[in-house]
Amino acid sequence: MAEAILITVGVLLLLCAAITVYAYFSAFHISNKRKANPPELPTGEQYLPHQANTIRLVADMRAYPTERITIRAADGVRLSARYFHVRDGAPVEIQFHGYRSNPIYDFCGGSELTRARGYNAIMVDQRSHGESEGNVISFGLRERYDVKAWAEYAAERFGKDCPVVLTGVSMGAATVLMASALPLPENVVGIIADCPYSSPKAVIQKVCRDMHFPVRLTYPFLRLGARLFGGFSLSDEGAVDAVKESRVPILVIHGEDDRFVPCEMSREIAKAAPEKVRLETFPGAGHALSYMLDPVRYRRVTAEFLQRCLDAKRS
Repeated sequence: MAEAILITVGVLLLLCAAITVYAYFSAFHISNKRKANPPELPTGEQYLPHQANTIRLVADMRAYPTERITIRAADGVRLSARYFHVRDGAPVEIQFHGYRSNPIYDFCGGSELTRARGYNAIMVDQRSHGESEGNVISFGLRERYDVKAWAEYAAERFGKDCPVVLTGVSMGAATVLMASALPLPENVVGIIADCPYSSPKAVIQKVCRDMHFPVRLTYPFLRLGARLFGGFSLSDEGAVDAVKESRVPILVIHGEDDRFVPCEMSREIAKAAPEKVRLETFPGAGHALSYMLDPVRYRRVTAEFLQRCLDAKRS
C-alpha cells in the first residue's frame, strides 16, 4: 500500500514538473533560433485586408537609412535598436514592439508617422527579441526597466532639453505604461500606448481562457515556471497601478474589435487615472490595427496629443 502511494505521488510530481516546464517554455521562453527568424506578416482575417499596405510601409521603412545602436540594461543584458535620424534637434520617439513580434512590422505605421512629423526615432528590439540579448519574456515586468535605460540613453545622447516620447504596441504598450511609474528622465514628455493590456496576469489568464485551459489550474503552473526558470515573479502589478504614479500625460489607443487584448483593458487603465490618461478607441479595429483602419484620425489624435505635450514642456 505504501509503495503504491509513493508511486502515485511520484507520478503526480513528475506530471506537475512536466506541466511547469511546458508552461514556462510556451509562455516565457524564446529560443535563439526563433529570435533569428522573426514572425512573418500576420495572416488572420483581421490582418489580410491590410497586408498590402503593411508590405508597402515596411518597404518604405527599410529604404530609410538607420544606425544600429546598443546599450546595457540595468541587469547587464545587451539591448539593441535602430536609430532613424530625420532632423537635427527634433524630438525623439522611442518605440517598443509586442510579444514575440518585431519592430519592423509593429511600427511600420509608426515609423511613417514619426518621419512625417520630422521626429527622430529609436526603434527598439525588446530584450529576448531580434538582436537584443536574453531568452526570457516577462510581459513588461523586467522590460519596463529597459524603457528607463533607453530614455536615459536618449537624454545623454540628444541632451536633457530634447523632448522624448515613449510609444509601444501591445506588450510594448503595457511596458511603457508600467515604466511610467519609474523615475524617468525629465525630458520624457509623453507616452503613447496602442492596445496595452492591464497587467501580465490579466492577459495571460485571458489567453488561457481563449485556449480553453482552466485558469485556476493553469495559472499556478505559469507562475511557478516564471519563478523557477525565468527568475521573475508574476504579480498583479501592471499598467493600471503604474499610470496612477505617472508624472507625464498618456494617450491610450485601442481598437474596439481587438480579439487578443480586449479594449476593456484600456478602459480600465484610463479609469485608473482619468486626469492623466486620454483614451481613444477605434470602432471596428482589430489588435494593433487602429492606424491601418483609420490613419487620418490616428494622425490627428496623436498629433494633438504630442503638441500638448510639447507645449506643456515649453511653458
